[in-house]
Amino acid sequence: MYIVVLVTAKDKKEAKLIAGALLKDKLAACVNIVDGVSSFFWWDKKIDSAEEILLVIKAKESSFEQIESLVKSLHSYDVPEIIALPIVRGSKEYLDWISESTKEDAD
Repeated sequence: MYIVVLVTAKDKKEAKLIAGALLKDKLAACVNIVDGVSSFFWWDKKIDSAEEILLVIKAKESSFEQIESLVKSLHSYDVPEIIALPIVRGSKEYLDWISESTKEDAD
């Protein structure tokens, strides 16, 4: 099974650090970095907001725990957003490419 993992970061430097580490460790086949995300959320019992960067990570479901651990180790937030969504369908070629681009032992 394949997943898309969403992670928000405080700035582009942090996002690039996380993306680079995921790719280097072959935990992700691709990471998109989306600038200019306006986030509104509850924090410390009040509504807060922040301008953030969104990482859109394409990976295998079997790598989620490793992705989560790596993101937490590099992230500046106390509680970083790390949400995995299943890829319900995708082109065979793209899904094959995800498999070929990530760790073999994560199958």
